[in-house]
Amino acid sequence: MSKVAWLFPGQGSQAVGMGMALAASEPAARAVLEDADAALGFRLSQLMAEGPEEALKLTEHTQPAILTHSTMAVRAFAHRLPRPDFAAGHSLGEYSALVALGALSFHEAVTTVRERGRAMQEAVPVGVGAMAALLGMSLADVEASCAEAAAATGKIVVPANFNGPGQIVIAGHAEAVDAALEAAKARGGRKAMKLPVSAPFHSPLMEPAKARMEPILRGLAFKAPRCPLVNNVDAAAVSGPEALRDGLIRQIPGAVRWEATLSFLLDQGVTTFLELGPGKVLSGLVKRQAKERGMEVVAVNLGTPEDLAQLG
Repeated sequence: MSKVAWLFPGQGSQAVGMGMALAASEPAARAVLEDADAALGFRLSQLMAEGPEEALKLTEHTQPAILTHSTMAVRAFAHRLPRPDFAAGHSLGEYSALVALGALSFHEAVTTVRERGRAMQEAVPVGVGAMAALLGMSLADVEASCAEAAAATGKIVVPANFNGPGQIVIAGHAEAVDAALEAAKARGGRKAMKLPVSAPFHSPLMEPAKARMEPILRGLAFKAPRCPLVNNVDAAAVSGPEALRDGLIRQIPGAVRWEATLSFLLDQGVTTFLELGPGKVLSGLVKRQAKERGMEVVAVNLGTPEDLAQLG
């Protein structure tokens, strides 16, 4: 029997105007926006609606904005969607998934991810760290490029996001990332590019952010989710509250294993993937990975009222 997974996007999917069509047409979505403003003590709703874009791109604003939009979509659409057998979120999206599954309250999640954004940004001074995408390379070649760069510079650079076949993001000290890009080109990497981010997320340089966030996460009240979460750091299905908490702690300096997450879901018989929130990044990755395996799936983004028409 076909199974369903709900997916939740991470940082990079934000855009000025996000969530506003939902807020205008769905009272349940509008209530989430109002709850976010009250919880945070400032008008996140205005920032989402009007920008400016540079302010929305600040990590401490981006993270609560994406979580809020995803939760708006869940509250507006859930009664019209097939119930999930699994859920997963890309980095920040793991918090959105836990809210959707009833494992974490929205109020606690939205205040926590704002602090998470601050902690991740402040862990490394601006300009010291960097991230880059390497396309068309095997994991072995990416790891070898990182190892060569680390040895040459005495700095840190590691694979940080395994987004899909031949799509790996590296992170670390800016000098080491630059060296890894040169090493990757020498190994025949098809494309290598620096990413417009302000910190080396999901690398050992995030250990200070982990130390700052761990006591906060230890203080949150987790509940058993309505269905298993496939977490980032292990790409494994977890349901126990302590396992959920532990995954959020370890994912801060740990790599996002998204390709393995999708492989797990496809192996479990999931053929319907619903991406709830802004953007279409995750549904695109699903389609690409399923195509490589010769599988037919439904993968759609649900972020506006019009998107429901995709489900027929």
